[in-house]
Amino acid sequence: MRSLLAAKAWQWIALALAALGAAAAHAQGAPPIAIAARSEIVGRETRLAFTLQSCVSGEAYLLQNPSRAIVDLPEVNFQIDPAVGESEAQHKRSRRRRHAEPKAGLIESFRFGRLAPGKSRIVVDLTGPAAIVSLNCAPIPGAAELTLVLAPSTDAAFKAAARAGAKRQQAAEGPAPAPPAAPSEKPVIVIDPGHGGVDTGALGRDHAIEKFVVLDFAKALGAKLRASNHYRVVFTRDDDIFVPLGERVRIARRLNAALFVSIHADALASNGDDVTGATVYTVSDRASDAEAARIAEHENMADSAAGEEAKESASDVNDILFDLTRRETRAFSHVFARSLTDYFKVAARLNKNPRRSAGFVVLKAPDVPSVLLELGYLSNETDVADLTSPAWRDKASAQVAKAIDAFFARRLPDQPAAASADAALKATQSGGN
Repeated sequence: MRSLLAAKAWQWIALALAALGAAAAHAQGAPPIAIAARSEIVGRETRLAFTLQSCVSGEAYLLQNPSRAIVDLPEVNFQIDPAVGESEAQHKRSRRRRHAEPKAGLIESFRFGRLAPGKSRIVVDLTGPAAIVSLNCAPIPGAAELTLVLAPSTDAAFKAAARAGAKRQQAAEGPAPAPPAAPSEKPVIVIDPGHGGVDTGALGRDHAIEKFVVLDFAKALGAKLRASNHYRVVFTRDDDIFVPLGERVRIARRLNAALFVSIHADALASNGDDVTGATVYTVSDRASDAEAARIAEHENMADSAAGEEAKESASDVNDILFDLTRRETRAFSHVFARSLTDYFKVAARLNKNPRRSAGFVVLKAPDVPSVLLELGYLSNETDVADLTSPAWRDKASAQVAKAIDAFFARRLPDQPAAASADAALKATQSGGN
């Protein structure tokens, strides 16, 4: 009873603070703050409600494969624990919510966050065919409430609505990508903090959230590389926004990047608490093991998690020149992966199997050496303590910077690319694809 009263008290305090800040935020043009979210079942309807400082207008539509309801909004500052929208399966991974009751109704789980500057999104995973009854925002005492109302639908009606939703999303997409950048005198290093915005990534112990952990590490690494003045450093994202997987690859290719480093952190179910340490992944047509396959499958779902409609990927060019380029690129990727594990272990723990490979979409640029660094496991107490420590971050990012320096020191500017790639291939004949 006492905990219930405390929760109610906190809710009223939050509402009061929201009311006090609403006028000031409106005057300054700041995005409204969302302070709470809940789902409920009323008769045949399932409702998802967000408490906001002030009303916003939104657009709701459906997508399939997987079945989702999408709510696109102007930018909203979501001051809400992402775990509130977890599914029952995800609840079991979280020590904070291990004893939560199974969810019913049409909502399996939901996510929310910034999509791009000026845009936010709510993504609702559905348990079955649904129809959007309404999306309304109305004032409540001291605040406002945005409510999405869903009702059961037939499979045929849902599929028709989802096709219309896909067309609507495609029509609302932004301008075409920028043209290729002018050549840089320095090697271009693209640092890719995984996830972001509406795609939170893994949720771990002590409220650790992957999208923030990896962004902090990426910024520390970028600062060290820029301080050396040897490279041009570009981030796929330097803020809490979502960038589609394909666009991350296109950024590297447009810039003629010399190296692409994607930064992530994993989390396992409760029985994986003892799994720890960093892992370096390269791309391959066949996963090196079941765990690598699991990680790749999860990471490749980032676009879906952010509410993006699946798009047909262009097939690989099937000619000898393309195949040689891709083989050389993968060889260089393996060389850097080996160097990265050697340097990283000086500052951090490595997983018992620290070099693996799988079909990561974000590593598939055929002409940019690419690796994905999983810093550790947010489901492990020791790893979380490290990954959220500024001192550890400084030490570990310094080792990644040294690995990058060593990688480029080996690639002498007067050495023909084919010869150096051949040497790299011979050096890695026993590892990966």
